[in-house]
Amino acid sequence: MRILVVDDEEILAGAVADGLRDEAYAVDVAFRGEEADTLMRANRYDLVVLDWGLPAPSGLELLGRWRREGNATPVLMLTGRSGLEDKVSGLDTGADDYLTKPFAFDELLARVRSLLRRRSRPLVAFLEAGDLVMDRSAHAVHVAGEPVDLSPKEFAILEYLLAHKEQVVSRTELSEQVWDDSFDAMSNVVDATVYRLRKKIDGERERRLLHTLRGVGYVLRGQRS
Repeated sequence: MRILVVDDEEILAGAVADGLRDEAYAVDVAFRGEEADTLMRANRYDLVVLDWGLPAPSGLELLGRWRREGNATPVLMLTGRSGLEDKVSGLDTGADDYLTKPFAFDELLARVRSLLRRRSRPLVAFLEAGDLVMDRSAHAVHVAGEPVDLSPKEFAILEYLLAHKEQVVSRTELSEQVWDDSFDAMSNVVDATVYRLRKKIDGERERRLLHTLRGVGYVLRGQRS
């Protein structure tokens, strides 16, 4: 899942982005309203974490623009304003949730997960393929009943492949969903990460779940083959 973090406090924005990346989300960061607007028009995000107090256009102005244009991406509004009228203004403009600064990252993360669960496509708690089971809420994966230790990127790739089981997923599609705008499309990071993931979920088994279609992409089968 891909999240856009927008805040002109660069240290705070970086800390939030790093924390979300540790939870296996792909994260882009913008420090100005127009930069955020450009990213929103160029990419499809599952969620936006948006600061109210940006230099013009403010976060509230930006949100109003997106909603008028029909963009329904969930938005978690961050602000130092704690007054009831401010909260009502933010929610009426189209914010899906509201978090007052300063905040604990664990609370922000809980609100992010809640908003993602509320999307039009409900977040399924468990994903399965053959003898592999992923518990998304616990960030846990088991193969044949045994726990498998995955890096955040390996987990994110597996989650996307499980959500698109039996479908061919291109290398480009994976890079767009799992990495952010700093990703170098010419690197072999996707291939290397998929290779490590395959070693962990398939190992030396004769029948595999994760298959490579040369020149096309990858496919995760529902059963080992």
